[in-house]
Amino acid sequence: MLYFILFFFVLMIQRLVELFIAKSNEKWMKELGAKEYGQSHYKMMVAIHIAFFVSLLIEGGIFHKGVNAYWPLLLTGFILTQLGRIWVITSLGKYWNTKIIVLPNAEVVAKGPYKFLKHPNYFIVTLEFLVVPLLFNAYWTLFIFALLNQFILSIRIPLEENALRIETDYERIHLHTKGWIPLFKKEK
Repeated sequence: MLYFILFFFVLMIQRLVELFIAKSNEKWMKELGAKEYGQSHYKMMVAIHIAFFVSLLIEGGIFHKGVNAYWPLLLTGFILTQLGRIWVITSLGKYWNTKIIVLPNAEVVAKGPYKFLKHPNYFIVTLEFLVVPLLFNAYWTLFIFALLNQFILSIRIPLEENALRIETDYERIHLHTKGWIPLFKKEK
C-alpha cells in the first residue's frame, strides 16, 4: 500500500507541474495571437483524466490487490513513458499544451519524437492508461479508461489536425502521412 501511495503522490505532483507549464505556455501563445480550438471536448477530456485518478485511487488504493507480479517490467514501462513525456514537452517547448492552442503561421515542430510519430503525446497517454492500472492490478480502471481514452482521442486528434491544417504548415510537414490511425510517419 505504501508503494501505491508514493506512486500516486508522484503522479499527481507530475500532473500539477504539467498543468502549470501548460497554463504558462497558453498565456505566452495567446499573447502572440494563438487561437484555441476544441473547447467543447476539453471539459470531457479533463473529466476522463480526473475520473481515471479517482478510479485508480479506489481500485488500486482502497481495494488494493497488491502490486502486479510483473511490476519490474511495468515500472520500467512507466519510467520509459515518463521519459517519452519529457521528450515530447521539451521538443514542443512553449508550444506544448493540454489544450488545442495553435499559433497562426507557426512552423510545425518536426523534431524529437515528432520526427517519428504524428502524436507521440497521445501515444504515451495511451500507454500510461494501460501500464499504470496494470501495475496495481486495477483491471476495471484499465478496461474502462483505456476505452474512454480512445473515445476522447477519436474526437480530439481530428480537431487538432484540422486546427493545425488551418493555421500552420501542417500539410507540408505531414504530406506523406495519411490519417492518424497509422501514427508512424511514412518515409519520403
